[in-house]
Amino acid sequence: MRIALLSYSTKPRGGVVHTLALAEALAATGAEVTVWSLGRGGDTGFYREVDPRVQLAVVPFPDQPGEQVGERILRSIAVLRNAFDAGGYDIVHAQDCISANAVGRCVRTVHHLDTFTTPELVACHERAIVDPYAHICVSAAVAAELAAGWGIEAKVIPNGVDSARFRAAAGDTPEAVAARAVWRERFGRYVVTVGGIEPRKGSLDLLEAYALLQATDPELRLVIAGGETLFDYRDYRADWDKRAAELGVSPVVLGPVADADLPSLVAAAEVFAFPSLKEGFGLAPMEALAAGVPLVGSDLPVLREVFRDAAAYATGPVELAQRLREAPATDRATRGRELAATYTWEAAAAAHLEFYRNLS
Repeated sequence: MRIALLSYSTKPRGGVVHTLALAEALAATGAEVTVWSLGRGGDTGFYREVDPRVQLAVVPFPDQPGEQVGERILRSIAVLRNAFDAGGYDIVHAQDCISANAVGRCVRTVHHLDTFTTPELVACHERAIVDPYAHICVSAAVAAELAAGWGIEAKVIPNGVDSARFRAAAGDTPEAVAARAVWRERFGRYVVTVGGIEPRKGSLDLLEAYALLQATDPELRLVIAGGETLFDYRDYRADWDKRAAELGVSPVVLGPVADADLPSLVAAAEVFAFPSLKEGFGLAPMEALAAGVPLVGSDLPVLREVFRDAAAYATGPVELAQRLREAPATDRATRGRELAATYTWEAAAAAHLEFYRNLS
């Protein structure tokens, strides 16, 4: 089977992580898989090495200074559309609204549903839901939203997680111990989150919760990793910086972290915070569970579906601070590791292949 998987970026966002891991798992079964993406900012490859059994097609997408979000969305669609040829594939599978708009007839994975105000994004989001002929969701909660809002029935295929990699980062080998020590020497004791500073990630709530934590535990740091995005969150970031100054707190904002360094950063943390307001699955916190790190997430149906009793849940900054304070003393590590181990990319690939074969 010849499969094209399409993503909008080569950067380490959740949907891109999903696309590469799924491609590798599909290729391991003997499928011929090509991953198409836009190479923004001069990128000629992805943020990490990819299994050589997966073919890569990275379409140049140079930055244009001063370009607005809507203009960038339209240019992204046009550039990918002009480069992509569906003729050689049995399955064309888009992982986001940009690639779905670019390729036309396709299978679409809806990772989560967004609410946009930029007109070009609103139109892109809508077309990428209604135009594909088949749909996959990574959780039942998102599938229910798709059914309620558009009357579309989607196949639920959860994400996988590289449990072994994150479990090893928490292990007792000299290399793992040394890697964790580097982060602890740099930051001391810390709460970590991955995903950057943006509205959907609940960053302002986490900032407020951190100020409450520091009032009773001034040595505890907040470390924020990730944040590469196509969208413009400068206004939100300015509000976040202003509020941090008002609260008198100084979180550590790392930005994107090298793929090789991420497992040890997560494994060295006291707790993983995931106060998102909208999610489809939660791959980064599942990786934290694989490392045995306590998890506190927003009290959302989708997170309760995915993480069950392996996480603690909170609504609002006060409760979030309380749960983060309590989390290191709770004994959920075994449950978390066991849960993470049930989500495999091999199972996800097998489910995708079955889905593809059943398409008319």
